[in-house]
Amino acid sequence: MSSKQLKQFSKDEVAKHNQPDDLWVIIDSKVYDLSRFKGLHPGGISVLIDEEIAGQDATEAFYSLHRHEVLEKPQYQRLQIGTIEGEKPVIHSRIVGELSKVPYAEPTWLTPGYHSPYYSDGHRKFQKEVRKFFDEVVFQDAIDREADGKRPSQSVIDKMAEINMHAMRMGPGKHLEGRVLMNGLVKPEEFDYFHELIITQEFGRASLRGYGDGLLGGKVIGLPPVLNFGSEELKARIVPDVLAGKKFICLAISEAHAGSDVMGLQTTAVKSEDGKEWIINGSKKWITNGTFADYFTVGCKTEDGFTVILVERGPGVETKQIKTSYSTTAGTAYITFDNVRVPVGNTLGEEGGGIFVILSNFNHERWVMCCASARGQRSIIEECLKWTTQRKVFGKPLHSQAVIRSKLAAMISRAESVQSWLENITYQMCNMTYRQQSGKLAGQIALLKSYSTGCGQDTARDAVQIFGGRGITQSGMGKFVEHYHRTIPFDALLGGAEDVLADLGVRQALRAMPKNVRL
Repeated sequence: MSSKQLKQFSKDEVAKHNQPDDLWVIIDSKVYDLSRFKGLHPGGISVLIDEEIAGQDATEAFYSLHRHEVLEKPQYQRLQIGTIEGEKPVIHSRIVGELSKVPYAEPTWLTPGYHSPYYSDGHRKFQKEVRKFFDEVVFQDAIDREADGKRPSQSVIDKMAEINMHAMRMGPGKHLEGRVLMNGLVKPEEFDYFHELIITQEFGRASLRGYGDGLLGGKVIGLPPVLNFGSEELKARIVPDVLAGKKFICLAISEAHAGSDVMGLQTTAVKSEDGKEWIINGSKKWITNGTFADYFTVGCKTEDGFTVILVERGPGVETKQIKTSYSTTAGTAYITFDNVRVPVGNTLGEEGGGIFVILSNFNHERWVMCCASARGQRSIIEECLKWTTQRKVFGKPLHSQAVIRSKLAAMISRAESVQSWLENITYQMCNMTYRQQSGKLAGQIALLKSYSTGCGQDTARDAVQIFGGRGITQSGMGKFVEHYHRTIPFDALLGGAEDVLADLGVRQALRAMPKNVRL
């Protein structure tokens, strides 16, 4: 029903319709006829009659139990019969591309009236278009795929390819040369790590955890070794189709017997008698995107140490889905290699030099996770600030309780500190070569990753306490909090467990200790 067809009513007229067979309510100045819906109401008719909601303004009662999106569903929109004369709705739907006005829901550089030394007007224009794209193209697919567990829709992958989003997610570099980025919004030579940070954080805002990994998270960590260490022939054959979203790649390092202990891997690669092929045997576990990958960037134990090899799906490669506590849309897999023959030309970097290939890759992988972690925490803060404002306890908003404000203060402090540290490291990345990053930032990024995911787990726990039972319910008011609390352990493990990374950061610092210092 269009707004022109809706009638206007006075509140007194609505109040007359307060019986089970004639039941109207007001929600945000809109009038709804629930007479035929009352039997379908999830809470039963007693909620509508006994609590004196019938014929009254039920705005506060509705928003204490339901998210605004409920009113946007077609079956409920059809229940609206009019509006209250002289009043206009004040609660609005999610507006594509719009910045949130909730305090701390956006990083400082996007908050009106605040300033940042890191972002240019070009970054701001870029952010606006990236958010619009993810809101329009990704958000609903993320909701749908998290629900049915299927892999992200190919149509989304294709639309990302049209604007070279897959290439931009790899960060700045030669792979961007000659490409039109975001319909020409940024030139390839001007694209920097802050542009990539924007993409990662806007994607995290518009996505859900399993879907976020499923939408080619494997490419983000599996393709860089090919770009940085593959032969020109290999890159020419592999990279174009991957960046076009036609082929898929994943990083296959972790094993059942070795995770953070990369040198403890047991998958082996030995050369054939003629020396032209690798013969690979072993297994990999918890491999993101493995179920649908065409290529596998595999860490192998070789005669001269540890070597990274690109394996193409074919005879001897078998993938099985692993069910985890987030959706199967991520394509998490157990992979076995049974006498898989791979050309020696698929070696990434030097034979026996795989540790350098992987460690240099870890920096970017962990940095990307920090970008997503910072954004995820901010989204939960927004959910909690909204909820504590509209939820009433003892006749007052939930945030009237000092213990609730204390939790909010801690959540905000953690998110702001993570973002500030992240932006400082990102600035260093923009002014260092890839090799300099590997030497100077490995410890800092490891510490930030450990700190940011630890903060995320604290925030998840506090958010559940704020939402109560709703915070562990997969639908309704707390569904995003439940999802975050259930999936945050992934961030604490992927790219290196928190304790391992914290120790790495300290060991890196100790190596740089001057020999002549004393108290």
